[in-house]
Amino acid sequence: MIGLGKWACSVNTMFFSGDVDFEIFDNNGEYGFNLNIPNVKIPDITVKDVEEDDDTITATVETSLLPGKDIVLVVTIEDDTFDGYIKVPMFGKVKLKNGRKIG
Repeated sequence: MIGLGKWACSVNTMFFSGDVDFEIFDNNGEYGFNLNIPNVKIPDITVKDVEEDDDTITATVETSLLPGKDIVLVVTIEDDTFDGYIKVPMFGKVKLKNGRKIG
């Protein structure tokens, strides 16, 4: 498993602009994720699939806000930094900026 730990990045969308943090953890041999967006109630999120390819994690999730629509998160990790994006139906691709490990 790659990328285990706590991470942070900056996001800039029409609905939210600021730093978010998340945790990637081992959930009994499967990837687990916790997401924190300051002052935003996080909807229910179901992880449908996670693939890892060398230093890249691609996670497909679904949320109660967009039922039946896949949200895809792609993160490429290099040491204590990462580059990535999240692709959300009807919003498009959102760049994750200044990705860094925080714990």
